[in-house]
Amino acid sequence: MKKFFKIILILIFIIPNVSEAGTLLESLQSAYLNNSKLNAERANMRASREEKREAISEFLPSVTISGYRKSQDNIKGNEASTRIKPKEQSILVEQKIFQGFGGVANLQKKRKGQQLGEFKLKKVEQEILLDAAKAHTELLLNKKKVNINLINVDLLERQVETDQNRLEKGEISLTDLAQSESSLAGATAALIAAQNDLVTSKANFEKIIGKKSATKIQEKEKNNLILPDSLAQAYKIANLENPDLQIAILEYEQSKLDVTIAGSELSPSATLSYKIAEQDDISTTTQERTQETVTATASWPLFAGGKNAFNYRKFQEIKNQKELLLEDQKKTTETEVTNAWSSYQSSKSVLDSIRSQVKAAEIANEGITLEYESGSSRTTLEVIQSRSILLNSRINLASSERNFLISQFNLLSTIGRLTANQLNLNSN
Repeated sequence: MKKFFKIILILIFIIPNVSEAGTLLESLQSAYLNNSKLNAERANMRASREEKREAISEFLPSVTISGYRKSQDNIKGNEASTRIKPKEQSILVEQKIFQGFGGVANLQKKRKGQQLGEFKLKKVEQEILLDAAKAHTELLLNKKKVNINLINVDLLERQVETDQNRLEKGEISLTDLAQSESSLAGATAALIAAQNDLVTSKANFEKIIGKKSATKIQEKEKNNLILPDSLAQAYKIANLENPDLQIAILEYEQSKLDVTIAGSELSPSATLSYKIAEQDDISTTTQERTQETVTATASWPLFAGGKNAFNYRKFQEIKNQKELLLEDQKKTTETEVTNAWSSYQSSKSVLDSIRSQVKAAEIANEGITLEYESGSSRTTLEVIQSRSILLNSRINLASSERNFLISQFNLLSTIGRLTANQLNLNSN
């Protein structure tokens, strides 16, 4: 029995927890499949498809089957009443012939609406994937900060012990020991702050990703992000694929169709209908009768209290509004692409510089520490300053690595390519 429980414990710790997200790709995958906001937008897109099918139905004939049965007493003077029970079964087929081009415009509008739904879904998808990347990298960054601060506290604790021994031997003054103790207290406070940030980032991670973070979230992962080679190429892609710009274009095109639809309310319309009816027990003299009726109906609304004209002018103004918003969105997209490209380039340069800074700080701190411990002229303050520079450079390196990665995701988002398809995520 004891051996059985040991096997169970081993399996618990060896088998990976599928409900946890460990790599960046797993976090993105989880957010893509489980995020409530994204799933809601998927439902909205499916609704837009049904609206297009509804618009197509306007061009198809309508078929109505109807019938009635009633009881009727006929009384004529002093004669005895006669009772008949007339009934009818009929089929009515109606077909719209002309609607002032409103039907065609409405169908085109619904088709644009489906495209609009797809781009709105793409916009939300990009927002969620970008938030997921930020949540994952923020959690990873805060874990690194905690580890860096833990190492720093450990080193300072050992330095305080060393300084206490050196003080007893008369090699340093009480001031030097106080400097070490003060530095340790500051490092402990920084560690507590980093741990609090880690707790917050874990909660944010679970909210956005939809899963708890893995115990060992992956430190480094090769990201095969396909980025534009130049700013000009980024502009070109964004003009075709940026969801905000495409939404503005489609909304403007829909507003033009709304003007056509409103104009059709001032135009004539025509309908053709065919009805066949079988009637039984019509009267005391007629038992059965079959009627076939073909009707062509034309109408032209001349005046409706001015409502049609007011409606037409309203949609004209809405079209003007959408046109202005489209021009503004073009400028906004260009600005966002420029800023994203600039951020990507600058974060890459900053990362290279900080890597060099960390290497230099490590060499300097190692040399100063060895000289201090060997009893040279190096002071406690110099050691503390050296270690502080190294600590800050390592934290800056972790932050810069995250900023560089997020700048790539942000660039993809502005050009419209931060999608599950581009990131090779599984859609099932």
